[in-house]
Amino acid sequence: MAVARVTTIIGSSPKGWQDAVSEALKRANKTLRNLTGIRVLDQTAHIEKGKVTEYRSKIEVTFILED
Repeated sequence: MAVARVTTIIGSSPKGWQDAVSEALKRANKTLRNLTGIRVLDQTAHIEKGKVTEYRSKIEVTFILED
């Protein structure tokens, strides 16, 4: 029987929300093992002078805990 854990990560990018998701997942892969899925919870953006300067994606990452 496997036991999984879910953790929340926020990624950011000047390019777009999809890139922010990719950045968050890339970072998760550096320290977490046995990743099995992600869920996009929220997408926001930072605006300066009427223009989007940073896209942010909040994701949940699911991974299987090792024995």
